[in-house]
Amino acid sequence: MAARKTTARSKASAEELLSYYRDMLLIRRFEEKAGQLYGMGLIGGFCHLYIGQEAVVVGLEATAKEGDKRITTYRDHGHMLACGMDPKGVMAELTGREGGYSKGKGGSMHMFSKEKHFYGGHGIVGANVPLGAGLAFSDMYKGNDNVTFTYFGDGAANQGQVYETYNMAMLWDLPVIFVIENNKYAMGTSVQRATKSPSLWERGAAYGIAGEEVDGMDVLAVKAAGEKAVAHCRAGKGPYILEVMTYRYRGHSMSDPAKYRTRDEVQKMRSERDAIEQVREALIKGKHASEDDLKEIDKEIKAIVNEAAEFSKESPEPALEELWTDIYA
Repeated sequence: MAARKTTARSKASAEELLSYYRDMLLIRRFEEKAGQLYGMGLIGGFCHLYIGQEAVVVGLEATAKEGDKRITTYRDHGHMLACGMDPKGVMAELTGREGGYSKGKGGSMHMFSKEKHFYGGHGIVGANVPLGAGLAFSDMYKGNDNVTFTYFGDGAANQGQVYETYNMAMLWDLPVIFVIENNKYAMGTSVQRATKSPSLWERGAAYGIAGEEVDGMDVLAVKAAGEKAVAHCRAGKGPYILEVMTYRYRGHSMSDPAKYRTRDEVQKMRSERDAIEQVREALIKGKHASEDDLKEIDKEIKAIVNEAAEFSKESPEPALEELWTDIYA
């Protein structure tokens, strides 16, 4: 299978562009605030920020319909916000409060929303991939045309369970889109040091799975590739792999000083390829919005995030009796 990199970009109206701008900005401002609360000791445990990768999930959510499902790994707050989960409930879960999506008992990596068809946040690398195939199996079994977006990273792409899942997904023609968020570093190891494959999506060729590579810093390119993948799955043609080339600006988690790459590398990506800035420029150049309009949007988003942060501080801690709920025995 020859290497294929899509260069298509989806068309978007002024309203759609503004919507993508808002959604990406909400994720970024939310994550910046989560980083602050972590630094203040209000968020404990692990905290993996999505800053830099916003175009991936916003571009793909633009192709989803009601009933489609999504499941991801630990860098998950952006996925929650993009599918419409309430920022207050997400932030309160991060601070371990009763008002959180898992009543403050799950934290960053373990919150769910059945209403929004969001099935986690999973802390074990690659463990969500077979679960994503299972969600897709349920839709195939029910005979509807829903798809499941199963997100994982370049590090997880080396896990054996991923390939077992590829095999089953193709064997049963499951409507699952495997989204490899290739942010170039698995924890602290660059993708060049971790794999000899020139691309990760092509590994699906062994099972006959179609796929492609897409520019994950361009929301319209992600949307175009997503539309193709979604159409493939809804038509009953089986799974699809999207390797979305993106970049995280922060460390792997809040405890990672990211000394394995230079500041210049990060700054170059930020100044030349930032996903939000690209949409911002398109809005201004196309005269779809003025600088003042965009400042007003930023102000609105900051207010939403500040409200979520206040809620997450004021919401009570879970009662001791909660230790005995939501468990098997």
